[in-house]
Amino acid sequence: MDEKPVLLIVTPHEEDRDVLSRYLKEDYEVLAAKDGNEALATMGSEQVDVAVVALDMPGMDGIELMTVMKHTETMSEIPVLAIANQGDHDSETNAVEMGATDFITKPYHPTVVRHRVRNVLGGHENEWRKALQSAQDQKIMEMQHSMERDYLTGLYNREAFYRKAAELMQTNRDVLYDIVYFDISCFKVINDLFHMETGNVVLNTAGFYFPTVVGDFGICARFEADHFVICIPDDKMDIEQILEGLDKSIQSLGINHNIRFFAGIYHVEDAFLSVDRMCDWAHIALNKIKGSYVTRYAYYDESMWEIMVREQTLVRDMEIGLYEKQFCIYMQAIYDLKHKRVVGAEALVRWLHPTIGTVLPAYFIPLFESNGFIVRLDRYVWEAVCQFIKEQKERFGKVMVPVSVNVSRLNFYNLDLLQYLLGLVEKYGLETWMLKLEITETAYMDEPEKIISVIKEFRAQGFSVLMDDFGSGHSSLSMLKNLPVDVLKLDMSFTHEAGHSHRVNTILKFIMQLSQELGMEVIVEGVETKQQLDVIAELGCKEIQGYYFSRPLPADEFMKVLEEQDEREKASL
Repeated sequence: MDEKPVLLIVTPHEEDRDVLSRYLKEDYEVLAAKDGNEALATMGSEQVDVAVVALDMPGMDGIELMTVMKHTETMSEIPVLAIANQGDHDSETNAVEMGATDFITKPYHPTVVRHRVRNVLGGHENEWRKALQSAQDQKIMEMQHSMERDYLTGLYNREAFYRKAAELMQTNRDVLYDIVYFDISCFKVINDLFHMETGNVVLNTAGFYFPTVVGDFGICARFEADHFVICIPDDKMDIEQILEGLDKSIQSLGINHNIRFFAGIYHVEDAFLSVDRMCDWAHIALNKIKGSYVTRYAYYDESMWEIMVREQTLVRDMEIGLYEKQFCIYMQAIYDLKHKRVVGAEALVRWLHPTIGTVLPAYFIPLFESNGFIVRLDRYVWEAVCQFIKEQKERFGKVMVPVSVNVSRLNFYNLDLLQYLLGLVEKYGLETWMLKLEITETAYMDEPEKIISVIKEFRAQGFSVLMDDFGSGHSSLSMLKNLPVDVLKLDMSFTHEAGHSHRVNTILKFIMQLSQELGMEVIVEGVETKQQLDVIAELGCKEIQGYYFSRPLPADEFMKVLEEQDEREKASL
């Protein structure tokens, strides 16, 4: 059974207390006080839901009592009915000013008394319920805001963006929109080098910038990590200006690192397509150019979908491919022109996929670099190469040729890289000169100081370091001055123009002479014809790699090449 509301009758007249108590005790738990001080004591110790207060009391009268109640936190919400003599309008006015909710006038009528008390309590309860509902509504709004906002930047999150963007585009069907997907190349590196706080500053800066781009015409969101998406009218979208403004905002932070945003753009043709699909298409376009030194944005086209399906197949199967050793090691010989013999090899990898067939590195290496799987694949290749070198020792009594392996740039952020390589060399009973390490020019350009530091550690342990594809990107004399490598592998683009361009020939000759002065060797890649070979030889190159001498061969076939060379050399003694 519900408890009765507690009613306090405050009047110095005992007969008034008795009459009112008799009228109200059926519906209320009735307390009584004969003056203001006793009423305050009662309200201080008891839960009182409504008070009936006489205005004419000795000492603290009713007006003074209501004044104290009004300024006392625990009593200020108690509704008050004032007892007034009929026709005493001045007292009624004062009581209203002090917050009295209603009046009971003498002589008392039982029905009027009950209804007025009930109405006061009901009205107060309604006001309380309204206040409670308002607070609950505010709480719901705050929760909804929290649920649809990114905790770090305050932008919309993924789910809210899908909903808001759909509403925006479908409401304004006469406006053409673009979905633009942004992220940062190698954002993990920023967190690793400068700690997460710096990464969060970068994200927050982008979070302040993107709302200024979309203004009142579009919306923006942070999906997760360094992924931001905007929905903006096509006629207001200037991607080069957006990226330029973003660059300036990030550069203002003074972080000693080249932080570059890339963007993929999907031009919306049907506003009623699912927004998550639109974002997927924009993301596909982004993935085609992320990390590029040529362009920083791309528009989606349908051919990208087919490529993505193929890439998803490769990502789906990469773990089982590694487990089942579908990745096979190929060797491409490095040939010494002067001594006319194989003096080394570069280890390459092919994926012999059970349904697709042979997959070349150009299709899966960039994909694995973007998802981090390249670190595990590299280690798989390194171990297979060490096994191959050990087999040379067992067959020939010595190592006929050292083999170089590629070290992808993500490996440089593993603190155990050097120890892992030294562990492999020790495991297979090799010496460090037998395993050469190739890095790419782009890896150096991303983090020159870090790459230089790691290369010095490699060389201190006896590893030879080769720079692969030199000349394919932003090679400079400064790079040659700072980079402590043992061998430059000239990019095949030089080879293809050798003999056809006087400028190329001059550059090649200069590189040969300069590398000799710096104590570096040079290997020219991509030699495919006799004409190219003659030009390269005339310019002073001693070592080549390319189809003219040998295509990449499976490891067992390359071992046969070494066996034949060994037999020839023994016969010539």
